[in-house]
Amino acid sequence: MNERAGGFHQRLERAWERNDSLLCVGLDPDPRRLPTGLDGATDAVFRFCVEIVEATADLVCAFKPQIAHFAALRAENQLERLCEHIAEHHPDIPIILDAKRGDIGSTAEQYAKEAFNRYGADAVTVNPYLGTDSIEPFLASGAVIALCRTSNPGSADLQMLDVDGEPLYLRVARMIAERWSTLGEVGLVVGATHPDELGRVREVVGDLPILVPGVGAQGGDAGEAVAAGARTDGRGLIVNSSRAVLYASSGPDFAEAARETAIATRDACRLSRAG
Repeated sequence: MNERAGGFHQRLERAWERNDSLLCVGLDPDPRRLPTGLDGATDAVFRFCVEIVEATADLVCAFKPQIAHFAALRAENQLERLCEHIAEHHPDIPIILDAKRGDIGSTAEQYAKEAFNRYGADAVTVNPYLGTDSIEPFLASGAVIALCRTSNPGSADLQMLDVDGEPLYLRVARMIAERWSTLGEVGLVVGATHPDELGRVREVVGDLPILVPGVGAQGGDAGEAVAAGARTDGRGLIVNSSRAVLYASSGPDFAEAARETAIATRDACRLSRAG
């Protein structure tokens, strides 16, 4: 279990303040896009991600490794090493394990052990479709960030269904804010590709943290997301950028290029927040 000081919300608040940043860098390694010099190395995924972490740690409020990008490569051991590295060298930066888990209680207990005991995550993304009992095992050990209004094109198939006069995603947001928040530390996922709906979710959930994927490669605009969904104090969002930062360059300057892209995204969030 992650034993670093403070709970997820507290540590996230500190990271927002210390780095004056809403940016989260997603760690989604793709072996086809690794820079020259790392492709072919047995620990290439770990080395690549560590370089990105070291180049951006002072610019972010969180790191978000995507478990499928490691598991598909049989690189779970490299993910473990990466999480250990972040915890050791940047202990004040929260780790959000992007796993989108959702299953019955007994299986959820095992997923919770994986996220919090094996990888030392501070929070894990979950699918709310199975309801409250499916997330209780996670809340016993850490924080959950539940899918609400996602950035993929097909998300409207279910998330926009009418439920007693409001879309399903807002019903999910109310459940998280009114019920799940009484059980432990929670947050929500709302894509940057839906800024108007992000604003509606903020009205429903108050000050709860919202993870905002979809910036950069998926077409979402960081500034629009912040303008729509930040709290009144200018915080409250975890604005994720993955591919745009990770693959800013395929050459030996990849870490420097990642840093420059991260700075630009962080600053776009700041400008919108200030406006």
